[in-house]
Amino acid sequence: MKRLDFKNKWVLITGASSGLGHEMALQLAHQHKANLIISARRKDKLEQLKTELEQTGIQVKIIVADLSVPEDVELLIKDSIEKQPLYAAILNAGITYFGSHSEMKPSEFQRLLQTNVTSIVRITSQLVNHFEATGKEGGLMVVSSMAALFPVPYQAIYSGTKAFIMNFFNALSFELKNTNFSLTVYAPGGIATEMTQGEKFNDLKGWLMPVEQAAKEGIYALTTRKYNYIPGFMNRVGSRLMKLLSKKFIIGQMAKTYRKSLKQSGH
Repeated sequence: MKRLDFKNKWVLITGASSGLGHEMALQLAHQHKANLIISARRKDKLEQLKTELEQTGIQVKIIVADLSVPEDVELLIKDSIEKQPLYAAILNAGITYFGSHSEMKPSEFQRLLQTNVTSIVRITSQLVNHFEATGKEGGLMVVSSMAALFPVPYQAIYSGTKAFIMNFFNALSFELKNTNFSLTVYAPGGIATEMTQGEKFNDLKGWLMPVEQAAKEGIYALTTRKYNYIPGFMNRVGSRLMKLLSKKFIIGQMAKTYRKSLKQSGH
């Protein structure tokens, strides 16, 4: 398949109000001249971003949606497909929980599961059906994590959700009939964003990738229709080297590091 070309095409980005989604929107507008559908929970942040993006000469539409709310998910799907010719989508919205699993509230679990898994499956299913029916060119990328490959203690549920969507996308890729449409899994390690600004992450911030680099490599992965893509040379090398070691050993070492960070933050 040929590379995707976003110029004057409509691209959906969820979780666009901050962090990786915000930076991807900026780069798609400035460097690729894409028209953007930006979605997130915070209307004020989306409106600020819309004003900034429109200065580049592109068109921008806002969809205010909380992906932990099923009705908002349906609204997002409907408005993305029906109101303009959608070319590509980046399913970036996601939440995490960093702490002892035993202290996680049932309500926190349900919100995380709905946002990271259920909404992703629903949106993906509908977008795939749309592109299968129309036969149009396009691409869909989901933001997973290296935690899908090497589960992170004290982020156990988060790791599980990221592994689910990676396996879901990888399997579904081979069911597609539209040869002009592709599914991509983007699996970064830690990124310096709003999600990782809390004091619990203080001891881990040296590992975090700058959001500008993460966004650039994510857009590259979608453009070139990668199957699975890990950004950062050292991350890619590290993921290969870690396969030579016992997974139990690697996860045990991660547990020590994360436990130390939590302890030093007073949690």
